[in-house]
Amino acid sequence: MDGHIGVDESGKGDYFGPLVIAACYVGPEHLAELDGVKDSKKLTDPVALKLATKIRAVCPHSVISIGPAKYNELYEKFRNLNRLLAWGHARAIENVLEAHPCNLVISDQFADPAGLKRQLFERGQQIELRSMVRAESDIAVAAASILARAEFLNRLQRLGGEIGIPLPKGASSPVLTTGRQVFQKHGMDGLRQVAKLHFKTTLQVTS
Repeated sequence: MDGHIGVDESGKGDYFGPLVIAACYVGPEHLAELDGVKDSKKLTDPVALKLATKIRAVCPHSVISIGPAKYNELYEKFRNLNRLLAWGHARAIENVLEAHPCNLVISDQFADPAGLKRQLFERGQQIELRSMVRAESDIAVAAASILARAEFLNRLQRLGGEIGIPLPKGASSPVLTTGRQVFQKHGMDGLRQVAKLHFKTTLQVTS
């Protein structure tokens, strides 16, 4: 395996918490240290957190965390999640390229690979970008997915501590209950600090 960068994100479908984008370089020299690394969706939270510590210690990486307040501000500006993702992916990839130059980046097949290529080329990065279906089967993408998930989990917990209400993952019925609690206790300003306001969930918890 030639060394390359994988990129992935966490928190995109979660009402509460940040959007986290991670890029990670994996070369042949890292493989022995990455036993157990696979798509973060197939791992429990404690295992993902433990593996993230190992990956951070071994591989060049970058983790971009866009907290809800900043996310809401950027979403107002971009008006499109895929453009926001492309912007974040480009920043994370660029950070890793500075630490470890390479020629190939693999990303999941999200909706705007052309936008990501454009962002990178505008910044002068001439690299091959390969968008794959089920890219998490690639070790570098799997490592990036674990870094993103671990950062998301840590920041979600921290946000819950700051607002005094534990914040659940996802966008299911416990999220609606918690959203109503946050809105009743802290109003729209409080919700803006912990949630992604463009989700239709906002209408459900504030009406």
